[in-house]
Amino acid sequence: MDKDEWAAAAVKGDEDALFRRIDIDKRQLYGIAYSYMRNETDAVEAMQETVCRVWAKRRSLRDPRLFTTWMIRILIRVCMDERKKKRRELVSADSFVQGWSESRAINNLPDMAERIDMEAQIKSLPSKYRMVIVLKYYRDLTITDIAELLEKPDGTVRTWLHKGLTLLKNDLTAIGKGEDHGQGGRKGMGRSASGAAE
Repeated sequence: MDKDEWAAAAVKGDEDALFRRIDIDKRQLYGIAYSYMRNETDAVEAMQETVCRVWAKRRSLRDPRLFTTWMIRILIRVCMDERKKKRRELVSADSFVQGWSESRAINNLPDMAERIDMEAQIKSLPSKYRMVIVLKYYRDLTITDIAELLEKPDGTVRTWLHKGLTLLKNDLTAIGKGEDHGQGGRKGMGRSASGAAE
């Protein structure tokens, strides 16, 4: 059976097929959960809760080919529910720093990005910008996928991504010039980094 057949079987109540299908995406799921929850224990718990919800809501999946997107949407909602309860940050800066070395290079960012400490720059980004950056560049989701997951228009996601990359690029450029990235790197936002988003 291929992944779509496993998804279809899971919808019909085949528990073994469900776990086989989830296993295909487990690394991606863990990465997203860790980005939200900040530590391994909470990330694993979020994944476990997600599996329970996926099983409970399986009959709501109309197209087995959309299983991954559907499941990630459930995972994000689980993580956001946990965030509200624990009042933690939406995305951990530490997870971005860890993921930086594992991710592909972000287009139009200075080459020096891989040689400096990213934590301060990532922490300075608004949560919605951090969210789309991690989903796009660390989890390889498309703009359309992210829009579906966050239930936002494609244009909104593109705007958030562009603004987030612009802020990050300006901060990195400011550091390269020896400026105070907390202020100097933010000047001129919206007038530079054209094409930074996709």
